[in-house]
Amino acid sequence: MEKKAQDSRKGAPHRAVPPAVGLLFSMALMNTLLYFCLDWFFISCPRSAPSSAHCPHGHFRMGQMKNCSPWLSCEELRTEVRQLKRVGEGAVKRVFLSEWKERKVALSRLTSLEMKDDFLHGLRMLKTLQSKHVVTLLGYCEEDNTILTEYHPLGSLSNLEETLNLSKYHSVNTWQHRLQLAMNYVAIIHYLHHSPLGTLVMCDSSDLPKTLSQYLLTSNFSIVVNDLDALPLVNHSSRTFVKCGHRELHGDFVAPEQLWPYGEDMPFDDDLMPSYDEKIDIWKIPDVSSFLLGHVEGSDMVRFHLFDIHKACKSQTPAERPTAREILDTYEKVLNLLRETVMSQTREML
Repeated sequence: MEKKAQDSRKGAPHRAVPPAVGLLFSMALMNTLLYFCLDWFFISCPRSAPSSAHCPHGHFRMGQMKNCSPWLSCEELRTEVRQLKRVGEGAVKRVFLSEWKERKVALSRLTSLEMKDDFLHGLRMLKTLQSKHVVTLLGYCEEDNTILTEYHPLGSLSNLEETLNLSKYHSVNTWQHRLQLAMNYVAIIHYLHHSPLGTLVMCDSSDLPKTLSQYLLTSNFSIVVNDLDALPLVNHSSRTFVKCGHRELHGDFVAPEQLWPYGEDMPFDDDLMPSYDEKIDIWKIPDVSSFLLGHVEGSDMVRFHLFDIHKACKSQTPAERPTAREILDTYEKVLNLLRETVMSQTREML
């Protein structure tokens, strides 16, 4: 009897797992992994590159530098910086791609002595406003009328579409990254309106191309303001307001209060032109943000959710326009809302 029982156990066939069950188990495992990957992707924040904001005033750090270095002096700029080629030019300065200790840098030179006051104003702004929102100052020499800043190879925001159309950047050409860029832009406006110097107005913004040229796209796809030559100060307490330039402005990109108010029959006279405050920057935010959002999948949905705040930005009455902080808060709420919507849809699919 015992022998038969042993033979019976030996002869019992092993139950194989049906192929369908194994396939379902594998799919469930893959879906679980996909869920956690998507959850990490949508919720995690982009990493920031090292910033001079962590350096003492008068020092900088860029790229892979571990330690902060003092701003370069006239002598260091003359002997250690090698000028390579011109990469840009404006009314105030010419910009040259240069090299310092095997690092690419941007060397700015004054175009003409007539523009020296604007040049020195821009330098003073750069020195005072150093933060994550402003291009990193590496050194300057007032004797030679030169300024050295960090070089950003992706160039100004004017090149955004051209950059994102490159195959290697397709992964960041999404509504999420584009909305983050718009948030970067509004955060810069908020910083300027609450700067260490007071309320500063971005005057070099008479049209969209001019406005975009004031900002640089960094390698980690954030924005820094680069051109600070025209940042007049508003002081509401003393009722000190500003006028951006001394010529007549046209078009619907500029705020209504920047237009000549006395009709075509009366010739423009700068002395009669009323001044205005920082709310002219708020008027322009919807147009800049729309450019940054582009026309990728999901960008129209973002525009739909931003419609009310952008409508408020276009109020004909400057005082009724929201602050940059209120706009930024709305952008953050929309980003979180749409992220959660995408995550919910993804969970349902899984």
